[in-house]
Amino acid sequence: MIRRRALLVALPWGLIVIAALLAVPLALRSRLPDPMAVHWSADGVADTTLPFGPAISLGVAMWGITWLALLAVAARGAMLSRRQGRMLWWGLLSGAAVFSFGMQLITVLANLDGASGSPGLWAVLVIAAALAAGAPAAWLGRGGPDPAIEPAAPPTEIRLRPGRRAWVSRATNQWLVALTICMAFAGVAGYLVVAWAVIPIFAILVFGLFTSSVRVKVNDAGVLIGYGWLRWPVRRIALSSVDRAWAEERFPSQVGGWGVRGMPGSSTIMLRGGQCLVIRDTDGGTIAVSVDDAETGASLINALRLAA
Repeated sequence: MIRRRALLVALPWGLIVIAALLAVPLALRSRLPDPMAVHWSADGVADTTLPFGPAISLGVAMWGITWLALLAVAARGAMLSRRQGRMLWWGLLSGAAVFSFGMQLITVLANLDGASGSPGLWAVLVIAAALAAGAPAAWLGRGGPDPAIEPAAPPTEIRLRPGRRAWVSRATNQWLVALTICMAFAGVAGYLVVAWAVIPIFAILVFGLFTSSVRVKVNDAGVLIGYGWLRWPVRRIALSSVDRAWAEERFPSQVGGWGVRGMPGSSTIMLRGGQCLVIRDTDGGTIAVSVDDAETGASLINALRLAA
């Protein structure tokens, strides 16, 4: 039901936004130059132009890619099964539309009657408007609370069987993903105003891609902890260096917030509060990773360590 409602809203909404993105420049076609300025230098002088068609297509493409991605996510339904995912999805559907339309509008106004003036701080106002539109949409689309999770059963010893000696789990911080996407949009806006403004935002974008998710894999070779969507960099922990592993409830308030917390020798990779896989090495150091089904991973590590 939730997925169906999201699709029924997103399909016509996306087409309406595309129509608006095309309607504004086409309605003012006689007052717009050809080619149009699409980028301005730091001193406000237009330094990149495109023919009228490709110029107005940029805004349509920016929204179209986001819209299709949101439709694909809704069709799968997994993201909409939890309140946090629903808030992120609805917030992006609204905020990205406002952002795309706003950027299209200020580009048209900057070119109106051949002025080719820099959008300047108008781009900042567009970002603020997108956030202002996304926040209430996220709140209204949050739906009911997530179902209560039953307490995990006590850890059980795993019997190693040929062909089944591996375990993989992962965790993703949806809010950090949303922030990364917002930074991507902000980077586009910054680049349209001044080229150098994209550098710090690009750095934040890369940082977000590398720290918004984590995957833990356990097999005969040891424990592999992969960071980000590319699962790189990878931290490898040999079974011979493991003293024991266990599952433990940890929350951001206990470890000092989200991200990689602590110091070398005692650290926590905190992407969401709840069950964490904790590994203690033979030197007494520990590393904890917030991943699902941590008890199974801990039991397998202990079993493989004893069998090694």
